[in-house]
Amino acid sequence: MTLTRRKPPRVGDGPIIRRVLIGTTLFFGAILVLAPLIVIAVEAFSQGLKAYGATIAHPDTRHAIFMTVATALIAVPVNTAFGLAAAWAITKFDFWGRRALLVVIEIPFSISPIVAGVAYLFVYGLQGLFGPLLEAADIKILFALPGIVLASMFVTAPFVARELIPLMQAQGRDLEEAATSLGASGWRTFFSVTLPNVKWALLYGVVLCNARVMGEFGAVSVVSGNIRGQTNTLPLHIELLYHDYQAAGAFAAASILATLAVVTIIAKVALERRGAGRRPALAAAAKEQNAGIRP
Repeated sequence: MTLTRRKPPRVGDGPIIRRVLIGTTLFFGAILVLAPLIVIAVEAFSQGLKAYGATIAHPDTRHAIFMTVATALIAVPVNTAFGLAAAWAITKFDFWGRRALLVVIEIPFSISPIVAGVAYLFVYGLQGLFGPLLEAADIKILFALPGIVLASMFVTAPFVARELIPLMQAQGRDLEEAATSLGASGWRTFFSVTLPNVKWALLYGVVLCNARVMGEFGAVSVVSGNIRGQTNTLPLHIELLYHDYQAAGAFAAASILATLAVVTIIAKVALERRGAGRRPALAAAAKEQNAGIRP
């Protein structure tokens, strides 16, 4: 006679508890996430398509969109290169200061973006550490595009690295060491072995980084100066429109960021289905590792 061991019940296995948990989650999701998106869509077109188009076509709005896109085109590739290099160094090599590098990568997640913006003022401002040198060389960092890019890069620096490091740690170094032993150079090993194994997680981190860059407000509001039509990104422009009692215009500009958020969610879900992200990628890496261990 065979004895079957009964699995212990999980929390929520009961029908009542399961329905309460699901209902509570759906309720708060609808109130906190879905309702604001619906309000943005309704208010953006509350004065008609003509008013909506006029807001989007306004020179200040177009310049804010330009500043946002320009910031993303600079900050995202730099952070992608940094995250990839940091993940490769941390997971594939043993060196002094490895743990310190991990701590440095996590710093932007533990510091308020506004505090980061103020810190940049004390570094690159006129009374800051490098302020007099920059002024003597006629180089403008703050209240210009370079300062916005630096602040955006700071707050989004960990996104790519945090997606790659757990996956590359789970994959180990065996494949790279095998390629090196067969005579492959470092760059050949990277492009032929390392990069193909992390491409989906890399793209996943890039999508998250881009979404945060375009939506960043706190740090950018400090270093940009909020100069209308000159240093405003789209989030700052939305705030100015709202303070000017142009609610419909503010919601019209906000609909652009809301659309970006929806596109980001769709891309995120699509990438997760392809095995991107830390959890799916780690599960796939563990599965492959277990399969290689079996006789």
